[in-house]
Amino acid sequence: MRAGLLGPFTVTIRHALCCLAAAALAAALGSCSGGNDDDGLPVVTIGNSESIFDEGLRLSSGAQLVRDATSSGIVALNAEGEVVPALGESWIVTEDGQSFIFRLRQVTWPDGEPLTAEDARASLTETIAALRGTSLGLDLRKVAEIRAMTTRVIEIRLTGQMPEFLHLLAQPELAISRDGQTIGPMRMEREGDVAILRPTPREQIGLPERDGPQPGKTVRLRALPGPEANSAFSDGEAGALLDGSIFTLPLANTGPLSRGTIRLDPALGLFGMIVTNEQGFLSEVENREALSMAIDRAALLEQFSLGGWQPSARIVPPGLPGDFGMVGERWPGLTLDNRRSEARQRATAWSRETGQPARVRLWLPDGPGSDRLMDALSLDLASIGVELRRVQFAQGADLVMIDRLARYPSSRWFLNQFNCALLPGPCSPDADTLVTESLSAGNAADAGNLLLEAESALLAREVYIPLGAPVRWSLVRSGLEGFSENPWSRHPLYALAGVEAW
Repeated sequence: MRAGLLGPFTVTIRHALCCLAAAALAAALGSCSGGNDDDGLPVVTIGNSESIFDEGLRLSSGAQLVRDATSSGIVALNAEGEVVPALGESWIVTEDGQSFIFRLRQVTWPDGEPLTAEDARASLTETIAALRGTSLGLDLRKVAEIRAMTTRVIEIRLTGQMPEFLHLLAQPELAISRDGQTIGPMRMEREGDVAILRPTPREQIGLPERDGPQPGKTVRLRALPGPEANSAFSDGEAGALLDGSIFTLPLANTGPLSRGTIRLDPALGLFGMIVTNEQGFLSEVENREALSMAIDRAALLEQFSLGGWQPSARIVPPGLPGDFGMVGERWPGLTLDNRRSEARQRATAWSRETGQPARVRLWLPDGPGSDRLMDALSLDLASIGVELRRVQFAQGADLVMIDRLARYPSSRWFLNQFNCALLPGPCSPDADTLVTESLSAGNAADAGNLLLEAESALLAREVYIPLGAPVRWSLVRSGLEGFSENPWSRHPLYALAGVEAW
């Protein structure tokens, strides 16, 4: 992964200055050393106040934090982004790589009934059915069969090899539930717009009982608009601010008394613009490519001072498992000036032929980072004679900015985001067919070749203008443990709270 993205922006404050601020920080963290108090650990995430209470299968990043804390799947991702046992205490993979067999923990539901393999089978089957028509549902097409082998043993059979399947299975949406009940390392109560999360007794999640008080503290989670979330952290009202994006990055200010550090994940995923309208200037593939050719990706994020950020004109980032290096960066041998010269000729020819100016409408989320991106992209496109306008709603846009984290390390995830069933604009049926064929490929090499062809088919249709890797940042108070940068930007609340889980 891009290790260079992990290091910048560390703010340290001398101990004397910390103690001058102790009165302001005590309500949030208890002491200069990040101690524990009855109020627990206050955490904020960026979003509207209701977003952390989302239910169902389309979750905001804040709601994923809550789901991760209060419910568990068969496996989970820990603070380092590694797959660890959860409700499944152990597993084996058959020699053909197509069957995952899990032994479940001896745990009970909140009503006292034991968790069974049939419970897990029924929950997963229902969730997979409900996810049809979503990108995650497309990812789960690899699942061919789920069966309860014994009371505590469940088998998941796949259509073909998928070494990264455990990462997919660890998604919050795939938590095991029964009649609305879940089993998780924390339990939530709502108090206004605050989610209060308290540790679940160890024995109730299948861990040995221990004498003395339960480890871990209570977490008080709130979702706030970007400026308010940053102020809450800078003013000492929160121990951590989680899951910021490039659109809010300029807000990241640790403040002189905050004892905070900005932490950047080596995020894996998509950051770019989807073509949502196939009319006007964008009706021609060559014109869509012209927009992509005009962008100075290397300079795009320089204004954010992000060390190590990797720009890319590819859909699938290089270096993933199954990437054989057969698809390189685009337009080899052409300088930026060469690319812009060709793009300018296309835009000029189109305007002469149609008698219309070349204009494109772009939607971006609100935020100071979006304002900076819009300014930079406008200048890039102006260099080839195309006017870029910002619109308020995605529904009326020609291009929509996306910023998505990958679910698992495979090109299949990236390609599934552009399935024709999901896109409002141009797509590639040929790419969809190749991805579907890869599901039942005989081996990893065959599957990889099909996915490489699919990426080439998508690139040829110019359905997406890639910019590079997504950006995820958090602010974490000095002395607060349990936070680790990782490619999935998954930061479990129970790890921050020191709760023992699995």
